[in-house]
Amino acid sequence: MPLRINTNVASLAAQRQLDKSQAKTEHALKALASGNRIVNAGDDAAGLAISENLKGQLAGIKQARYNSENAVSLIQVAEGGLNEQNNILVRLRELGIQGASDNITDVERGYINQEFTNLVDEFDRIAKTTSFGQKKLLMGSNEEFEFQVGPEAGEENIIRYTLDSDTQAATLGISGLSITDKGDARSSLESIDEALQTISGVRANFGAFQSRFQAATSNLDIQYENISAARSRIADADVAAETAALTSASVTQSAGVAVLAQANALPERATRLISQIY
Repeated sequence: MPLRINTNVASLAAQRQLDKSQAKTEHALKALASGNRIVNAGDDAAGLAISENLKGQLAGIKQARYNSENAVSLIQVAEGGLNEQNNILVRLRELGIQGASDNITDVERGYINQEFTNLVDEFDRIAKTTSFGQKKLLMGSNEEFEFQVGPEAGEENIIRYTLDSDTQAATLGISGLSITDKGDARSSLESIDEALQTISGVRANFGAFQSRFQAATSNLDIQYENISAARSRIADADVAAETAALTSASVTQSAGVAVLAQANALPERATRLISQIY
């Protein structure tokens, strides 16, 4: 085998292989530290592009889910107000029946009427103050809400709802009612019953939309789960595989260092040969 001093080909070859094993070691360490299979774009250019597109879709689905949940919260705020209004109507009906009977005198009926009128005022106040942010929910604003419940821009990703529920006392015909005498007490019952039916209809409408939003949220959860699994298969590091690669690269690197040490010793042999001449 020829001996050279200026160029140590064996050392260059050992260095090249050592660089490769070093690169593999660094890649495995980065993958394990970051949890990503694709450390550099060059590792899998197509896979990186696909995984980033899926990442964007996941972010859109996540926000759409928040939108849907907030829409449910809006409906639940309205439902809370309607529930209290329903309770008030039930109490008003009870007071009306009590006031329509001669079991009590006009004086006592006047006391009952105080509670009756105060409850009517509270009924109206609830309608005017039940709101979600700056949106009044029970005053029949007829404002159309658009809820983005999908990750894309199409019409199929939007749920629309017109806020036409007006449960103010005047609208439901109970404003100004009183039970100061038996006749007024009895005539108030019809208006109260009609108001109860109206409140029930409004609650049914809100309930139907709440059910729809809950279904939309459930569907978004399923999409998020499955797309996350698909992206994971592309972008996430396999810890077992990366650990095996790291171990293999470490062994190869150790062997490369030993071989490099032997290769670097070759020029010394040529030096010893020259020294024997002199």
